[in-house]
Amino acid sequence: MNATDRSDPTADLRNRHRWRLIEALPWMTAFAAFALLPDYAALGTQIIIMIIFALSMDLILGYAGVVSLGHAAYFGAGAYATGMLSALLGWNEPLTGLLFGGLAGGALGLLSGLVLLRYHGLTLLMLTLAFAILLQEAANTAAPVTGGFDGLQGISIDPIFGLFENDLWGHHYYWYSLSVLFLVFLVARRIVHSPFGRSLVGVRENVRRMNAIGTPVFGRLVTVYTISAAMAGIAGGLFAQSNAYVTLDVLDFARSGTVLIVLVLGGTGRLYGAFLGGAVYMALEDELARISPEFWEIGVGLVLIAVVLFFRGGLLGASDALVRRIKGKSAG
Repeated sequence: MNATDRSDPTADLRNRHRWRLIEALPWMTAFAAFALLPDYAALGTQIIIMIIFALSMDLILGYAGVVSLGHAAYFGAGAYATGMLSALLGWNEPLTGLLFGGLAGGALGLLSGLVLLRYHGLTLLMLTLAFAILLQEAANTAAPVTGGFDGLQGISIDPIFGLFENDLWGHHYYWYSLSVLFLVFLVARRIVHSPFGRSLVGVRENVRRMNAIGTPVFGRLVTVYTISAAMAGIAGGLFAQSNAYVTLDVLDFARSGTVLIVLVLGGTGRLYGAFLGGAVYMALEDELARISPEFWEIGVGLVLIAVVLFFRGGLLGASDALVRRIKGKSAG
């Protein structure tokens, strides 16, 4: 840091917010994947939805240090809100439907966050889990509007911009989902490289110190929790639109566990960890389920154990270590 930087406390934030060439890699990979494997566009759409969901989880877990076992509640809220808007009210416009899903997730996140975030540690874990279970049971009980165990049927989404239908191969929805991911990523990136985002890291590292210096810790946690829930709601809304159905599975504990696994695989506290973890997990699940539909989870579990034991910081941390090693050898 030069003399000018030392005199300007915001210089580090501006430097972090500057785009780097390496950040083009995930987006170029998405373009290349579609060009090389167009028949897998539907799988690519599901990977993108998982990445958006993992980004939402990373905001609260990786940056604010809030662990949740019930994040599927907001994903499911967005999926049901978007699906019910179409199936019950006949509102089939995709962009506003997706916005409605995000608002539903965000509103639920705000209301629940005001209660849940007053607790910490194991108590918070159990409360988030109980909240998601209660919501799933409520969706099952309200069968006349949610479809209950049979799922919500009759979702019909208009062509995007009146031009692009959800074709059989999912090509249009791949680009639609990728565009949504880019917008969500811009928001997440802006947050984590802002003074607000740095204060979240401070809360994660030492909440007592942040309280002592006058940081409104609870308010900031509720704010980021609400934003995270809205992002999860958008992921859920995309899921409902791309699959044209919603079942109780969207609220299941397994979905909350899966997004945690994705983050651990990719690396928490770094936005691109969600990209790497989401892509690797979904590709592994698809390939292993094709080879062995009954035992694919064993393969995923073994990979997760290997990453936790040998790659601190997840796969993204391992790739950083490899790059540093190569640079070290080149310099030597």
